[in-house]
Amino acid sequence: MALSFMEGNEALARGAIAAGCNFFAGYPITPATTIFNSMLEMLPPQGGICIQGEDEIASMGYCIGASMAGKKVLTATSGPGISLYSEQISFAIGSEIPLVIADVQRLGPSTGSATRGADSDIQFLRWGSTSGVPVIVLVPKDALDCYVLAVHAFNYAEEFRCPVFIASNKEIGMTKESFDLESAPLPPIVERKLFSGDTYLPFEAKPDAAPPFLPIGGKTLVRQTSSTHGPDGYITIDPEVIAKNQDRLREKIYNARKKITLFEEDIKGNSDTLVISYGVTARAVEDAARILEIKGKSISTLTLKSLWPVPEELLLEKAKPFKQIIVIEMNLGQYVNEVKRVLCDKKIKFYGQMNGVMISPEKIMEVIENE
Repeated sequence: MALSFMEGNEALARGAIAAGCNFFAGYPITPATTIFNSMLEMLPPQGGICIQGEDEIASMGYCIGASMAGKKVLTATSGPGISLYSEQISFAIGSEIPLVIADVQRLGPSTGSATRGADSDIQFLRWGSTSGVPVIVLVPKDALDCYVLAVHAFNYAEEFRCPVFIASNKEIGMTKESFDLESAPLPPIVERKLFSGDTYLPFEAKPDAAPPFLPIGGKTLVRQTSSTHGPDGYITIDPEVIAKNQDRLREKIYNARKKITLFEEDIKGNSDTLVISYGVTARAVEDAARILEIKGKSISTLTLKSLWPVPEELLLEKAKPFKQIIVIEMNLGQYVNEVKRVLCDKKIKFYGQMNGVMISPEKIMEVIENE
C-alpha cells in the first residue's frame, strides 16, 4: 500500500488526468481554485492545455470549443460561477458537447460564505439550464471519491455526450487526507465514439443514444448550433423533428439511470431505520451509526454518489424492508423531496442544516434517537 496525502481538489484533478483529460479552462474562485492550480501543474508537462479565462463565461466557452475539437475537458468553479455557466451549460446539453464540471460548493445564496461549505447547488445543477432534460450529477464524500468519481464523470460525458457535474464542496475539496491512490477502484476508460462512414449527420442517433462524434476543424464538415435542430445540424421549427430530438436527449440519460447509479451501503438485518445521505455529511452519518451500534441501536445507511438522474430503482429496493427513512442534507432540503416522491408509501424524516457548520455525528444521533 502506498498512501497519498492530498486534498479533494487535487485528487479530483488527478482523477481527471487518469481519465485522459487534456484541456482545462477556468477562473479562480474559492474553494475550487486548487483544482485549477493542480491542473496547471500537471497538464502542460503531459502536452495538455490549461488556461485562465477572463471570467467564468469565457472559460466555459473555451471548454465547449475544446470539446468540439475533440479534447477531454474539465472546468471547476463554485456556486457563483455555476450561475454564470448556466447559458453555456444549456448549449452543451442541446448540442451534446461532452465536458466535466467540478462544482466545489460553498454556502449560498449568492456570494454567501466563500470559506464555508454547504451542499447549496444540488437543485441548481439539475434545473439550472433552459432545457429540463436530465443531467448527470455525481457526489463524492471524500478525497478518494473525488479521484474515482472524476473518472466516472469523464466516462459518462464521453458515452452520453453531455456535461457531467461533480458536486463536491469546500469541506471535501480543501481538506487533506490519506488514501491509497494506487489501489483506487477505477473503471475502464471510455473514449468518445467516432463516426465512420460516408455521410455524416452530426445529430443522427438511435432514439436513446448519443450520436457518434467528429471534431470540428477536420476533413468532414461538422455543423453545430445552439438552436433546435434536426439530425443534419440545421436549425428547424418542425415540431415533429424537435420533439424527436428532445425525447432522445431525455431518454439517452434517463434510460441509463441504473448504469449511472453509484452508491455505498451498510445494511443491517436487525435495523428498522435507514439513513440516506450524500457528500461529506455521509461521513458523519457513518460515524453516528457506529456509535449507536456500540450503544445497542442498529442503524442502516445508504450513501448516494449519483443524485441525478434520481436512482429510483435503488431507492425502492434499499428502502423496502425499513419502517422509517431519515434523510440528512447539508442544506435546507434540496433532495429529500425526490426521496419522498419515489418512496411515497414510506414514513420519511428530514434534517437539514445550512449555517456554515458541518452536521455533526452527535446531531445525527439526536435526530435518529428522537424518531
